[in-house]
Formats: sequence, C-alpha cells, structure tokens
Amino acid sequence: MDANLDYMSAALRLVGSLGLLIFGMKMMSEALQKMAGPKLRHVLARMTTNRFTGMLTGVMVTAAVQSSTATTVMTVSFVNAALLTLAQAISIIMGANIGTTLTAWIMSAGLSFNITDFVWPLFIIAMFLIYKKRHETGGYFLFGMAFLLLGLGTLRQTGSDMNLGENEAVLGFFSSFDPNSMGTTLLFLLIGGVLTMCVQSSAAVMAITMILCSSGALPIYQGIALVMGENIGTTVTSNLAALSASTQARRAAFAHMFFNVFGVCWMLLVFHPFVDMVCGLVGYDSAMTREAVGNAAFMQNAAKLSVVLATFHTCFNIANTAVLIGFIPQIERIVCWVIKGKKEADSISNRLQYIGNGLVQTPEIAVLQAQKETTLFGQTVQGMFGMVRNLLDEKNGKHFSRLFSQIESEEDATDQTELAIANYLAQVSDDHLSAETKTKIRQMMREVSELESIGDACYNVGRTLERLHSGKELLAEQVDGLHEMMQLCDEALSQMNKLLSSPREENDIRETFRLENCINAMARRLKADNITAVNEHRYSYVQGTAYADIISHLEKLGDYIVNVAEARFGK
Repeated sequence: MDANLDYMSAALRLVGSLGLLIFGMKMMSEALQKMAGPKLRHVLARMTTNRFTGMLTGVMVTAAVQSSTATTVMTVSFVNAALLTLAQAISIIMGANIGTTLTAWIMSAGLSFNITDFVWPLFIIAMFLIYKKRHETGGYFLFGMAFLLLGLGTLRQTGSDMNLGENEAVLGFFSSFDPNSMGTTLLFLLIGGVLTMCVQSSAAVMAITMILCSSGALPIYQGIALVMGENIGTTVTSNLAALSASTQARRAAFAHMFFNVFGVCWMLLVFHPFVDMVCGLVGYDSAMTREAVGNAAFMQNAAKLSVVLATFHTCFNIANTAVLIGFIPQIERIVCWVIKGKKEADSISNRLQYIGNGLVQTPEIAVLQAQKETTLFGQTVQGMFGMVRNLLDEKNGKHFSRLFSQIESEEDATDQTELAIANYLAQVSDDHLSAETKTKIRQMMREVSELESIGDACYNVGRTLERLHSGKELLAEQVDGLHEMMQLCDEALSQMNKLLSSPREENDIRETFRLENCINAMARRLKADNITAVNEHRYSYVQGTAYADIISHLEKLGDYIVNVAEARFGK
C-alpha cells in the first residue's frame, strides 16, 4: 500500500512538474512577444528577401520566443493577412524547426544538474520587477523562467526518486521491444506523435523522453523515435489553427507538416547509422549494457542521453532543412496541388478576409490582421462612393433601382464590417499587449468608426438622389457642380487609402488637409450659387434643397476622411 502511495505521489509530482514546465514556457514566450512584438512583426515582414534569410529569420524568432508553435502560427497569420508569400512562409517554418531545438538544449542542461537553487532568486527579482510598471514585462519573463527551471528541477528529482532504471516492470516493458526492428521504431514514433497532439506541447514530451532515457529505462533508439514523433505531432497545432483560415494560410500550415513528415521518412531510411553518428559525437556508447559493465558505469553512460537527444534534435532539423531548402518552389507546388483554392462567393462574411476566421494567433500579429482588414474596409467605402457617382448619371429606371439597391446593401455591409473589426479589436485588447500595440488598437477603433461614417454619407447622397429620381431631377448645371465636388472627394478617398495601406513615415497628412480645404471651399461656393439660382428661379426650391443636402453630405464625407487620416497619424 505504501509503495502504491509512493508511486501515486511520484505520478502527481511528475504531472505537476510538467504543468510548471509548460506554464513557464508559455509565460516566457508571451512576455518575450510582448516586449519584442512590434520588432518581431517587422523582422518577419522584412527579413524574408530570399529563402536563406527567411530560414535564418525563423531560427532567430523561434529562439527568441522559445516556441516554434508561436512562430509557425505567427507565420500562418502573416500569410492569412497577405503580408508574406507562401514561399517566404515555408522558409521561415524551416528555420523555426531549427530554432525550437534550443528548447531541448535548455532541458538537457536542466536535467544534467540541479538548477532549483537558481529558482528562488529569480522569483524574488521577478516580483520586484512586476511591481515596477516600467519593467513589468521583464518580471513576467523571469517568472516564466523560474517556473520553467522549477519544473525541470522537479522533473529531474522525481525521475531520480522513481528509480525507473532499476524498476523491473519498466525495464521489462521496454526490453520487450526489439531496438533493431523497424516496427518498434514506427510504434514509438506513433506514440510520440499522439502524446504531443494530446498535450499540445512537444517540450513536455521531450522532457518525459529525457527523463526516461537518462534514468536508463528507455533505450536510445526508442527515445529518438519518440522525438521524431514529437516533430510530427507539433505540426497539428498550426494545421488546426488554420482550418478555417484562408487557402494560403492552410497551405502554409500544411507545408509545415509536409516538411516534418518528409524529414521523418528519409530519416527512417538511415535511422540507425544517423543515431550512431550522433551518439559518437556526444561520446555515448549505445552498445553498453548494464550486465557487461555494472550499474554505476551504465548509469554514468546513460546520463549523457539527454545531450544525445538534444544533439539529434538539432542535427535532424538542420539536415532536413539542408535537404529541402533548395526545393521550396517544388514544395509550394505540392501544397497548392493538395489544398486547392476555392472560389469565394461575394457575400458579407467573405469580405472579412483577414479576421473572424478562428485562427489562433499572438495578439501582436492579430493587430496586423485587423490593420489589413481596415485597409480593405477603406477600399470598400471608396468603391461604394464610385457607385454613388455612377448613380448621379444613371437615367435608366431599372438600372437606377438596381444600383441604389446595391448601395443600400453596401451600407449594411459597412455597418457589419465596423462591428466585426471593433469586436475583434476589443477581444485582442483583453490580452497582455505592449503600449505601442494598445495605442494602435485605439487608433484603429477610430479609423473603422470614421470609415463607417463615410459609408453612411455615401448612402445619404444616394438616398437623396433616389428621392429626386422619382420627382424633379437635378439640372445640368447642378450635376456639373456635384461631379466637380465628387472628383475632389474621390481624390481625398484615394489619398486616405494610400495612408491606410502604407507606413506612416512614407506619407504626409498635409495632402489630406489640402484636399479637405478644397472640398470645403467648393461646398461654400456651390451653396452660395445655389441660393442665387433659387432666388432667380432658375430651378425650384425642392431641387435647390436636395442639391444643398447632397453638398452637405459630401462636405461631411470630406471631414470623415480627415478624421481617418488623423487617427492613422495618432492625432
């Protein structure tokens, strides 16, 4: 009974330490992304001029945020937002697979000696930093590191206390598998993949593998088969994340799976020679048995296995990248052939191309997607304004009614788009964000509100024209005045969309102010001419009032454009 209680206690400590490990890595990753979020966005967006720089970018970003899943999902998000091409994404994903091997080296170091002595000072320093708002994120990073080290230390001690290397039942179970059999390798590969899919953390499964191997319970060949399975299992996260994303995003996620599965397939062909080579590099004797050299010498040899696993993980991913980096165009063709593009219907739901697709992502990247959606929103309202300009010249009754119905439909769409983007930004703002990103969210909230107002102004002009169409239409001189003013409004909309779609430092807001002054000056002139024309009975009071209403709506439209520009520049 006591033995059962001991095993139950050890099992709970094992699960708890894995929880600490996963939580620590998550906290570290989120803190690093918050500290470097804007920089990471620029790095991913700019350092992908060719396949090699893209690969190095993936290595650096993954090593920085300590999560290949975060980098991969980030990359899929970039593809979904059309900020990266599929070929660029594939090169980054290749680099992410190399960068994630740093985690295995950290674990190997943590399991090689007792590191819990470093934990308590880290907790104390982190606590002081968190209370200093300026360094709060750094404090959370150190808390995450402390939890990670505590989890590793507890895992190491739990593995030692369980004496797995001397447990006859455990040894008997693993020795029942033939280490030279391909069936054994495939079975443990499958186990590694399933475990990683279940716990959604390759780091946790890697830690368990290292504990089992370094205790002498799990032979090296089965341990490395588990590691290969983890490489496949970890790709499930990004594929699940991209299920409801755009076609290009699903292709990027599938490319991640293809890369890892292909690597495992060719590695199986050279499995034993490759593993023996890695063992030789580390100085581990894979042929040594407990019976031949005694328990002490065997355990001393087994203690090197955590380093063997980390070395294999690095060598495997570097070798796989070296093999495949020259075939990125071919990989791109394969994933495009497997995941066909689908023709999108022109519906309101499909207009939201970059958000609202359930894609799991980091908050910093979500803001980029919202910006991309806002840019598309600006183009949509300019397209709606183009319909209003056409409505002004439309004389055919059927065509006029069809065009006005389309404008009404567009107005409903702008309302829904504003709500969708605003709700999305509100959800993102609930996460831990950098000060720069919080400011960006507030600016975008203003932008989408003003863009919706532009849609309302377009609809109001269209409604006034529709009212006139069933009664007295505008005279030629009135139509000419409105055309002149609409031309200025369209130029202002084009300038607004230029501001939304390019970096602020590349633009000047003064052009928007100049165009607004021109719109206001023209509005004053046309209103004055209108009053004179009504007094001189050149057209009726009804026509004059409707004309003045349209001029006022266009003048307001110019004001809303300026508001968008000011929000974009943080004014």
